[in-house]
Amino acid sequence: MPFTSLGLSPALLRAVSAHGYLAPTPVQAAAIPATLQGRDVLGCAQTGSGKTAAFALPLLQHLESAPQHSPRRALVLVLVPTRELCTQVGEEIRKLALHLPRPLKVAMVFGGVSINPQMMRLRGGTDVVVATPGRLLDLVAHNALSLGSVATLVLDEADRLLDLGFAEELARLLTLLPPKRQNLFFSATFPAAVQALAQSLLHEPVRIEVLPTSQSLPDITQRAIAVDAGRRTQLLRHLIGQHQWRRVLVFVATKHAAEIVADKLRKARIYAEPFHGELSQGKRTQVLADFKASRLKVVVATDVAARGLDIAQLPVVVNYDLPRSAVDYLHRIGRTARAGESGVAVSFVSADTEAHFRLIEKRQHLSLPLEQIEGFEPVQTAAEVAPSGGGIKGKRPSKKDKLRQAARLGADAAPATGAASKT
Repeated sequence: MPFTSLGLSPALLRAVSAHGYLAPTPVQAAAIPATLQGRDVLGCAQTGSGKTAAFALPLLQHLESAPQHSPRRALVLVLVPTRELCTQVGEEIRKLALHLPRPLKVAMVFGGVSINPQMMRLRGGTDVVVATPGRLLDLVAHNALSLGSVATLVLDEADRLLDLGFAEELARLLTLLPPKRQNLFFSATFPAAVQALAQSLLHEPVRIEVLPTSQSLPDITQRAIAVDAGRRTQLLRHLIGQHQWRRVLVFVATKHAAEIVADKLRKARIYAEPFHGELSQGKRTQVLADFKASRLKVVVATDVAARGLDIAQLPVVVNYDLPRSAVDYLHRIGRTARAGESGVAVSFVSADTEAHFRLIEKRQHLSLPLEQIEGFEPVQTAAEVAPSGGGIKGKRPSKKDKLRQAARLGADAAPATGAASKT
């Protein structure tokens, strides 16, 4: 099916051609006609399936014939979970809008930077706002933007929005929107909270579910390497040198780990930088720009980078720390092998994380041999490794862990106290 059969205008067909899109992806083929008809859409598709163009192209066509934007008002609102995805989605919409008869204004607003320049850019109104929820509420509170004219709401990466704790902000934003509007809802997974949100938002939606096929699956060679936890950085350095990896995205569990691992790599003369939520937006932007331009060999990131980052020709992803869930594993390795490229995903598995890795394997229907690299053979066993108490993602115990531990200690202490009282 060609793009010409989807009902797009000549200007947008020209933009599609300039983008190098040869044929619509399955989610685009299903979503574009439904959105052009004004229907609500509920889309389930994995990262890299072309969701942005699937909603951007028909919305831009609606805006072609819409009146000029009014001061401090927006016609289309796209909500995203992270600053990086906000920038990526906004830039793609701008590129697709380049050939429209009148220039459209696309505003990207997110936290971590000064609010004043964003307020200034919104003064004359805008056609499309791509935003993270918290900063959008700040702008509304400053009277920099009204949401009363929004004709279309897009929730992109809805599951991640709820994962990051935006449920309260979403509820507040929905009260500011006109009740009569088009809703486009895209998510890679549909846990109960996401299903409930979709049911509350959507009216008789067109349901689109794009399941990966053997032909559409990315060409990722997945490896699992057994290594003692204390030797992971040495192994990482060895693999980078042995395979001459020119760029590597390394995932760790915590901001502290990102800083430590990047520092150790720099001391070994490997140009590396950390990437996590506590960095300033300027620093995060610079790190990504250097990485995309190959001025930087390694980025050591927390899961803030697992969704929404489109890094062309990224050859390798390394799970230095295993992800908390099988879904997060899928999103992490999906940073490589994009746009028809091939890639490698390596997971380091230590004695205390092997059981968790086997669970990820089971849920992803994988069966990977646990390799050993000469000189880095593990010597620790699960019995020798002290339990972390904080789950896979971090070493610190959660509140539930602490309560369980206190209950165990209380139970252990009770008999001794009773015995003492009898003597």
